[in-house]
Amino acid sequence: MHEYTGETEFVERIVQVNRVSKKTTGGNKIGFSVLVVVGDKNGRVGVGLGKAPAVRNAISKGSTYAKKHLISVPMIGTTIPYDVYIKRGAAKVLLKPASKGTGVIAGGAVRAVVEAAGIRDILSKVLGTSNQASNVYATLEALKTFTPVERGIPRGIPISSKDEKTQPTKKEVGKKAVTSKSKMTATKRRTKTGKNQKV
Repeated sequence: MHEYTGETEFVERIVQVNRVSKKTTGGNKIGFSVLVVVGDKNGRVGVGLGKAPAVRNAISKGSTYAKKHLISVPMIGTTIPYDVYIKRGAAKVLLKPASKGTGVIAGGAVRAVVEAAGIRDILSKVLGTSNQASNVYATLEALKTFTPVERGIPRGIPISSKDEKTQPTKKEVGKKAVTSKSKMTATKRRTKTGKNQKV
């Protein structure tokens, strides 16, 4: 895995280089397909696949595609907000937040995407295929699922005060009990009067 810093704001990482040959009437046509990960190490990352007869041209095609399709990754400090498990095809990737100073505990494909995004503390595990391209796209899908989480608010509790359920007071409970008793007495009177009228 090679790292290129051609531009000051973006970091390019080559994850996979494949040599592709195509049979034609004039002979075999040889080309290359390169998978490139681009990020600014500040919460933005993208993945691109470039194809060209030369490796350098394939890298430039992949990097330009990745820069046009960047995604933003919300973070809490230097790690991700919460756990995520994603399955994309044969690839299965598990990402977990880690405390400060843990570092990037990840394989080659996941590490390339995570470090390009600027995540410095994370735990990960590849549970499916060992194909690096599949794992790169699965990691990108996992990072897309994150939503911003405010610090100090546990998961499962709504942030807005509109969604909070207010508990009834003692007075309200007493009023409900009185109204239910009055309804019961009214129904009993109706049934008694109805019987008397029939007789």
